[in-house]
Amino acid sequence: MSSRLIVTVLIAALLAGCGTVRESRLNPFNWFGGSQEQVGLAPGDVVERLDNRPLIDQVTSLRIERVQGGAIVHAVGLPATQGFWEADLVPENRGRVDENGALILQFKAFPAVQPTRQGTQASREVVAGTFLSDQALAPVRQIVVRGQRNSQSSRR
Repeated sequence: MSSRLIVTVLIAALLAGCGTVRESRLNPFNWFGGSQEQVGLAPGDVVERLDNRPLIDQVTSLRIERVQGGAIVHAVGLPATQGFWEADLVPENRGRVDENGALILQFKAFPAVQPTRQGTQASREVVAGTFLSDQALAPVRQIVVRGQRNSQSSRR
């Protein structure tokens, strides 16, 4: 009989402690708070991402490959030193075509975190590419990839 009484008291003590566990961070149901309404952007608002990557020093080659549904723009850039990373072809003017029918892409990449050697040309080359759909290409007569010291272009 005494063992049943001890077990009953222990169970009662554990259940009484559940009231404090309910609000604690140990309870998995409390890991994420309740939902909260946040004011968002209105439809049509455009958010521009701050891109602080510098332009690549030189654009050495440009190739446009037709694929189903559009084209892939391949560009090879040559920075001044080794170690450039996360290269992209970023549309200028939000991807709008200028009055001459040119779509301008900026060749951007992050420089090395620590100072690096210049190295050979082959060891410095950086490749970037982007896909352009047929709808995006419809008004385009020329694609220009711009670097810091030069640019490469291809016309239809």
